[in-house]
Amino acid sequence: MKKSVNVVVKPLKRDTQEKMIRRFTRKVKKSGILNQIKNRRYHKKPSEVRRERNIRRKRELAKLERKKK
Repeated sequence: MKKSVNVVVKPLKRDTQEKMIRRFTRKVKKSGILNQIKNRRYHKKPSEVRRERNIRRKRELAKLERKKK
């Protein structure tokens, strides 16, 4: 399991609130907090988790193969 992540955004010079919110949302997406919440919302059988992981892996390999060509 991943460690818990506390996302902190400190104001920089002449930083507006909108910029800080954008930076905050970017950090949250990058840390994967929302994806983790969505995945934990409902229980998945271990076989489902394995199947999804394998599908994701196959997609990434196919993408790399397309980039090589």
